[in-house]
Amino acid sequence: MSVDVGSIEVGSIVEGVVTGITHFGAFVKLPGGATGLVHISEIDNNYVREVRDYLHDNDKVRVKIISIDPKGKIGLSIKQALPQNKPRKQPPPDFWRAENNRNTVNLSFEDKLNRFMKESDERLQELRRSTDSKRGGRGANRRSAARY
Repeated sequence: MSVDVGSIEVGSIVEGVVTGITHFGAFVKLPGGATGLVHISEIDNNYVREVRDYLHDNDKVRVKIISIDPKGKIGLSIKQALPQNKPRKQPPPDFWRAENNRNTVNLSFEDKLNRFMKESDERLQELRRSTDSKRGGRGANRRSAARY
């Protein structure tokens, strides 16, 4: 038995009404009478622990049709129906920032590579020191470890 989804197409954005809320999402009645599910992962761009923190019965919501399976189940998304903002660019790592590279402009490739390797080794040693002390490695107090 297949459900008639009418004029609903994958990719279209429509307005619907929340008809039911579960721990895994919310059911939304769409124009034409069909009902689809907004999975909890498709409600908001932030982590959603509780659906009821975001949606309530009879709320009007804009949803994007993301899937329609052969049995007539309709997958919906609220977060994909939101206006798209330009993603923020992440700042580059410290090594690539202009302040650090002012002194490397006139260096040869080998000199730049040597500088990178030295900085990388220093960071790796610092990381090893911090993790060894946390798990009882070389930096840990051996007397306290021998008691157990």
